[in-house]
Amino acid sequence: MVQASPTLKLLIMQLQVPALSDGIQGAYGLVGIAVAAFVVAKLSKRPNLDAIPTVGSSTWLGSWWAGIQFFTKATDVIREGYEKHKGMPFKVAGMYRWNVVLSGHPFVEDVSKASEDELSLLEAANEDFKLEYMVGHDVYHNPYQIPIIRSQLVRNLEILYPDIRDEIVTAFEETLDLRGNEWKSVPAFQTIRKVVCRTSNRIFVGLPLCRDPDWIDLNERFALDVVKGGLIIGFFPKVLAPLVARFMTSVPGSTRRGMKLLGPMIEERRKHIEEYGKDWADKPNDFLTWLMDHPDGSQGSVKELTLRILTLNFAALHSTSISFAQALYNLAANPQYMHSLREEVEAIVETDGWSKGAIAKMRKLDSFLKESQRMEGIGCVIMSRKVMKDFTLSDGTVLPKGTYVTFASQATSLDNGVYDHAEKFDPFRFASMGEEDGDDAKHSFVSANPDYLAFGHGRHACPGRFFVATELKTMLAHVVLTYDIKLEDNATRPRSLHMGIHIVAHPTAKVMFRKRAH
Repeated sequence: MVQASPTLKLLIMQLQVPALSDGIQGAYGLVGIAVAAFVVAKLSKRPNLDAIPTVGSSTWLGSWWAGIQFFTKATDVIREGYEKHKGMPFKVAGMYRWNVVLSGHPFVEDVSKASEDELSLLEAANEDFKLEYMVGHDVYHNPYQIPIIRSQLVRNLEILYPDIRDEIVTAFEETLDLRGNEWKSVPAFQTIRKVVCRTSNRIFVGLPLCRDPDWIDLNERFALDVVKGGLIIGFFPKVLAPLVARFMTSVPGSTRRGMKLLGPMIEERRKHIEEYGKDWADKPNDFLTWLMDHPDGSQGSVKELTLRILTLNFAALHSTSISFAQALYNLAANPQYMHSLREEVEAIVETDGWSKGAIAKMRKLDSFLKESQRMEGIGCVIMSRKVMKDFTLSDGTVLPKGTYVTFASQATSLDNGVYDHAEKFDPFRFASMGEEDGDDAKHSFVSANPDYLAFGHGRHACPGRFFVATELKTMLAHVVLTYDIKLEDNATRPRSLHMGIHIVAHPTAKVMFRKRAH
């Protein structure tokens, strides 16, 4: 019998759904026939990309099989394409579309300067996750939460920093629950995800909801609900998408669950506004307040506001948790770097205390996180766009309307022509680069440049990266000062799992913690 790969086993585990009644099973069977016909029709309507080189088979049947294999071999396929066609477009087959893959500074500039009407980030995300149906028409077509991230969230980071640090300290203490000076083995990713969820939601919705186990569980599951729902909807014609989203996905139930938890808080805040005015005393300074203060949010329903907060968690929770898990695995596997990190953090905290400004001075800490991200990002591609009208790249290549285009980010990061000894984990690589050219900011974790695309580039660079960096750096600073960590005996650094274009920190690996021995 063929054994499922670890990646496939994880996917099956994550995508399990409840048992269905006989009637529903019969309906699924009938729908399956329609789905098969739809997939064939969809494959036949793909944009004409014959002029762009193919990695893998370009025949109809061969590309279909390559698309299935792409699920477990995407990283290798894109690396092969990058090495063969570096600096030039190439295409690889996905399940029901071609993906045009780019690399090199000129193309980064082409895409980052293009308007949303030409190359759409939102439509690419919608094609991947069917967000229009998963998070609702209003949230998708009027994402006013994004400007709020760029403005209020970034501006308030210094003010809110004590809350960020307080939640990190408390969450680690309560989640690890260490006794005495004994070592304790914990599931690293699950532990980190709880800390990230609590810390992020301390800023999104505040106390006490950020510590509510039901709220934490909901937000941990919601991202999977959206991903699963998007996969299911993708197999149906667009005309059926609203019905599929409503009756065949978990998102409506998760939304109702969120409304029960968040609804009373929204109503209470609206009552205070009616009684005491918009700037009432002790008004919370959190993301929910900023949403409700927005002209559109002030009239928004409980459902809409709940979906915006859940969407915020969807965007932040798992990617941040994966990034920190990769850094934690690197530190546990390379304990020789702990001393340098502790020295830096202790020296800065002694003179500057705990603040956003102090965290910004921790160059080695910053470099450690960035190098971990460079080696093991959250995906092998990034900066995905959907071509909204025929678009000509700077080399003359025409991308037809409807094309899905993306960048070979991981292959670029592991290119010896871009970074010296690119396959080697060098935790202070970027700190050294900053010292050499006297420009720390250029090489910082949040810096977006054509060679380091973890947060994108240009006008669509991740607006939440400053919050994420503050959160991650504070978490790592706290860990190195407060705990000793190591892998279990005879363990090696946990390997990442690859699912399609996604790279996931090992979800079940354990790391050992104990209170720091001074």
